[in-house]
Amino acid sequence: MEIEVQHYQKQWPILFEIEQLNIKAILNEEVIKIHHIGSTAVENLKAKPIIDMLVVVTNIEKIDDYNELFMNLGYISLGENGITGRRFFKKGENPRTHHMHIFQQDKIYEINRHIAVRDYLRKHDVIAREYENLKEQLAQQFPEDRQSYCDGKDSFMKKLEQDALTWYLK
Repeated sequence: MEIEVQHYQKQWPILFEIEQLNIKAILNEEVIKIHHIGSTAVENLKAKPIIDMLVVVTNIEKIDDYNELFMNLGYISLGENGITGRRFFKKGENPRTHHMHIFQQDKIYEINRHIAVRDYLRKHDVIAREYENLKEQLAQQFPEDRQSYCDGKDSFMKKLEQDALTWYLK
């Protein structure tokens, strides 16, 4: 799957809103809040056209019971996918359209770090442009290699996340 970094699209928040309604319809009272996160949630930031969503729920253990309903929406469950206590789903393969990160309400650090990065990028344009340039560079360097693309962002993202959390939690 080719890695494509695009100019900001005005339909990204709309696509989030539509998907949020679909998720709420499935999870009902389990949902506490659904956040649009990631680069598509930052106006005027170039991004891969994948809508990232953070779903906060009351009980993470119940989420596995909804896998079949999410499959009907086109999602594939990847379980924790490297983060203990998370449920991760992807929608679409080529192109991939959505990522859904589900956390139980008491996973405060995981919830805050996603929201902090989004809000930090919204308020710090210079950092957002640095991030945008890095993503474009890596997409050109590794157009077919998602792992190398992600590895290339790793050190920048760790520092961004730390700075964002410090700023967010003031």
